[in-house]
Amino acid sequence: MNETLQKKSAGAQLVGFLTKYAMVIALVVVFALFAFLTDGRLLYAQNMSNLMLQNGYVLVMACGMLLCILTGGNIDLSIGSVICLVGGLAATMITGNGMNAVLTIVICLLVGLLVGIWQGYWIGYVRIPPFITTLGGMFIFRGLGRLVLDNKTVAVQDSTFLNIFTAYIKIPGLDDGDVAVSALVVGVIAAIYVIFRTVRNRASRAKMGYRQNSAASDYIKAGLIAAIILYYCFLLSQYRGISVMLVWVLAICLIYNFITAKTAFGRYFYAVGGNEKATQLSGINTNKIYFVAYANMGLLAGLCGLLNVARVGSVNGSTGTSFEMDAIGACFIGGASAYGGSGTVGGVVIGALLLGVINMGMSIMGIGDSWQYVVKGGVLLVAVIFDVVTSRKSGKGN
Repeated sequence: MNETLQKKSAGAQLVGFLTKYAMVIALVVVFALFAFLTDGRLLYAQNMSNLMLQNGYVLVMACGMLLCILTGGNIDLSIGSVICLVGGLAATMITGNGMNAVLTIVICLLVGLLVGIWQGYWIGYVRIPPFITTLGGMFIFRGLGRLVLDNKTVAVQDSTFLNIFTAYIKIPGLDDGDVAVSALVVGVIAAIYVIFRTVRNRASRAKMGYRQNSAASDYIKAGLIAAIILYYCFLLSQYRGISVMLVWVLAICLIYNFITAKTAFGRYFYAVGGNEKATQLSGINTNKIYFVAYANMGLLAGLCGLLNVARVGSVNGSTGTSFEMDAIGACFIGGASAYGGSGTVGGVVIGALLLGVINMGMSIMGIGDSWQYVVKGGVLLVAVIFDVVTSRKSGKGN
């Protein structure tokens, strides 16, 4: 009898582990598969550096999209068009009018925020469905973007603007040679911090008498994360070092991870998605939560417009097309629930990286865009099916 119970308990623990870390396991498997299929070319330093740069806009957008999804599975369909509008404004102001780069950035971010406020008002306070509001915004802002660009492709060559988003960090004395030593230093510091934080958290939980995982599992997890950080920073050191765009992306991810995981306001988004009526009865202004989610999405879409035009170097009327789908896909693949109320920034990062590895691996193999869409769509469908099935078993989807 005891053996049967132990087997059932072990089985339940295994299922729980696989469910919790399904996307992490999927990322590792897909990464290893493409590393094998590309004969190791995926692991080249330049490719690993570009992996984050090419998906930086996805990570930034997905952080904002996560807040929208948390409120009940809602999405923002307009962000690709907002990226076109803001990118077009930046290119026109800098290239066409010779405006100061810093002033242009401030104005463009304000435009993105105003777009978000506009949509947040209709969604949060008038209670127009988010799908309809942002679908209308998708057409409106795409049209405005093309009007700003006069249906032309406008290039941006201002060195100040480009350096704010696309330069590589070079520290005199450390990065004078072929190897960017500063990337190695950052990697070592980050790895030490991961280990230190694990030790500190375990000591704090033990002092408070909280239940926690075994020491072996926590330290193995921390060790693996530290090793990945060190390896990635080593690769960056072999190719130009740390990009400023990577700093932007990491800063956004860390800020939104702190907001959603460590602040009471961040937990309100989960509460609204979990049970809006109960949240209202507890005294939380749910209209404000919807408003903030979409206002914030507009601001981040504006930032993505700047990041994209700086990385590509130009913008046209088709810029940003289907970008919102990448952000939505990253969220759902990363574990955000289609019903709202659950999801993490860490999961979003995993989802975005999974899509990025698929894109880069298939590009290196010479597989066309058509098949890339097929594969990404299949991965998204599987992730949502997994979420729906597990939600039904837990009773949330009933």
